[in-house]
Parts: sequence; structure tokens; C-alpha cells
Amino acid sequence: MKITKEQISNGIWVLAIVLILFTPLGFYPRVWVNKIVATVLSPSTIDKDEQATLKDYNWNLVDLDGNQSNLGSKQGEVIVINVWATWCPPCVAELPGFVDLYADYKNKVTFAFVANDDRQKVETFLEKKGYDLPVYFQASQTPKELQSGSIPVTFILDKQGNIVVDKTGAANWNSDKTRNLLDKLMAE
Repeated sequence: MKITKEQISNGIWVLAIVLILFTPLGFYPRVWVNKIVATVLSPSTIDKDEQATLKDYNWNLVDLDGNQSNLGSKQGEVIVINVWATWCPPCVAELPGFVDLYADYKNKVTFAFVANDDRQKVETFLEKKGYDLPVYFQASQTPKELQSGSIPVTFILDKQGNIVVDKTGAANWNSDKTRNLLDKLMAE
């Protein structure tokens, strides 16, 4: 059986796709694709009649310095919660937008970047990227309304605890749409 140029070409494409999808070599191309997706996708709000309300703010978190915190202490504030990991391409892709958003809103809105990852890997990643974000690790069960089987997942809560944004996957968090939403929620 003679192998044709077309078969060789197809074999190379299949090998490239396998390498990108199923090996560590493909991590950075997947981040790059997710960055492109994130630049065009702004998160949308949930219709008022479909919004869940966080009933129990009791969620213990530990920051990078080992300090204990509880989401309950932030009840009554506008809160942005992002659950992410260093090994997750969409998570890594959307973080630069969060860095910019956090830089402008850190004194107005409560941010919690909850890492679903090894502490040392998170510290190394943040240091390497130069990201200054309030990163936490879970120290108790996640409230039912904030549980998700996927990451990244981001929630935006208004002052009454209504979940106005529940977005799974990468998005452009530094968009005018998100900034206008945060401004509106702070003014309520």
C-alpha cells in the first residue's frame, strides 16, 4: 500500500490536533484561543425573575498569607467571585481582564478570586505574571448557589445577595458592559 501526500498531510494535522488538545504543549495555544474568545464575549446579566439569591454567606476562605476570612463579612456589598485554576486555559486567558478591572474597582467592590489549585502553583503563577489579586482558597463548603462543576465560573452579586451574573467560561471582564453593571450595582 502506497502512502499519498494527502494521507501524510492528514496524519500531520491529526498529530498536531492531538498535541494541542491532549498534551501540555497545547496549553498555550488553548490559552491564546480563549483570549480571543474572551475579548469578544462580555458576560450578560440574568433576568431579574430568574436570579438566585445567596441565602447563606457563610463561606470560609483563606488568603495567600493564611488569614481566615468569611464571605459573610462582605454581606451587603457588591461582590465579584471568580473560581479559577492555573491549569485551566480559559481561567488563565481571562485573568488579565480581571487584573485591569480589579485595579480600578478594588476599593469599591469586593473581589474574591478562589483558586481551585495547589497553593504553591498559585503563588508561583501570580508572581511570574505580576498579578496583584485577592486570591483565596476554600476552607469550608461552597454555598449551594455558588457551586459549579466547571471553571472558570464567575458570579457577581448585588448588595441584596442576588446573583446578577453567573458566567461559566472565559469572558471579557474589563468590558464597558461589566464596568457599567458594577457602577449601577454600587449606586443601588
